[in-house]
Amino acid sequence: MCYKYLCWKLFKPYLCSLNFELETMSPTSYDCEQILPYNTGDDKKQQITQMFDAISNNYDLMNRAMTLGLDISWRRKAIDSLSDLAPKQILDVATGTADFAIQAYQRLQPDKIIGIDLSQNMLHVGETKIKKLGLQSHIQLQQADCMQLPFAKNSFDAVTVAFGVRNFANLEQGCREMNRVLRTGGRLAILEMTKPYIIVQPFYYIYTRAIIPLIACLYSRDKHAYQYLPNSIQAFPQGKKMTSLLQQCDFHQVKQARFLFGVCTLYIATKA
Repeated sequence: MCYKYLCWKLFKPYLCSLNFELETMSPTSYDCEQILPYNTGDDKKQQITQMFDAISNNYDLMNRAMTLGLDISWRRKAIDSLSDLAPKQILDVATGTADFAIQAYQRLQPDKIIGIDLSQNMLHVGETKIKKLGLQSHIQLQQADCMQLPFAKNSFDAVTVAFGVRNFANLEQGCREMNRVLRTGGRLAILEMTKPYIIVQPFYYIYTRAIIPLIACLYSRDKHAYQYLPNSIQAFPQGKKMTSLLQQCDFHQVKQARFLFGVCTLYIATKA
């Protein structure tokens, strides 16, 4: 009996996703906006801030453990997708502990990178790393909301967001804000965890529903944060849905590249 119950708990999300993918795609309200880490009355912005404040000290370690270190190479590929543009001003949205911003500066050597995030604790970890590397004059971090970016129109040559777009309280509004602050011809690079190809989904669901929570128990006191991860990935618009959203937000030349059987996807788009 226990064995049957465990199998059902592990494979239920997979079976539900198969059923969803076989249905005709209808206009979406972006289910990821409704996925919350805590069962409180706070809105998504408040809960996301609380969650990342709570896990900031272990965030980098958990990222390495959960992705087997592949997040570093995925960031590098996202950054290299901007190399031909040679951007001078870059905005890194949901910068977290500034891993992407630091790596982007090291590879692209822009004049300036501004990283924004809701979580002050995550920014504090990032500022410590930036100071240690002596990059304070090149990378600036500040607390800000991607729903209302505190920058003028046409301020940046490139906007990036790595593993953070599924946390947006309003996905379309966030994408439109990133478009607004981009210069015409500027480029958006979104790196996000996604559902893998169907053939590997059973193994993926075992990993996200059983292995990741186990790792979280070892490294983090906030188990809700790492239950939120697979739930938010499951609800995030995939493939054509995401590229269609970017086109609706006045981006063109929208492309995508999938890594490791589709576990991670890079979306590239240009401001029209």
